[in-house]
Amino acid sequence: MKEQFQARMVRIHFGENDRWQAKPLHEAIVAKAQELDLAEAIVYRGIEGYGSSSRIRHSSHWRFSSDAPIMVSVLDTEERIARLLPHLDAMVAEGLIAISSVEVVRYSRSPVTRANEP
Repeated sequence: MKEQFQARMVRIHFGENDRWQAKPLHEAIVAKAQELDLAEAIVYRGIEGYGSSSRIRHSSHWRFSSDAPIMVSVLDTEERIARLLPHLDAMVAEGLIAISSVEVVRYSRSPVTRANEP
């Protein structure tokens, strides 16, 4: 089955060492997205990058410690994404949040049954 609809995508950029209530920040964000019943959340771990602090973040097998760049991508309808944003305001101490409108093409083997979704 193929579905097409308009959605919002939130991408949260921060460092691997960032935490929320003693838990890795990426795990806390994914758990909150799941708790809010959002359609999708994926964590990406980068090789290298920098953000608002201009500090280079590395992922390396040769270093004793790393602070690789992390990006969490969350996708759902505008209304559902709006419920996540106040939580991100509290959780993200340093980083960048990018929000964009996207057209989604979803392929599935059977019809998806989620409340409030086009």
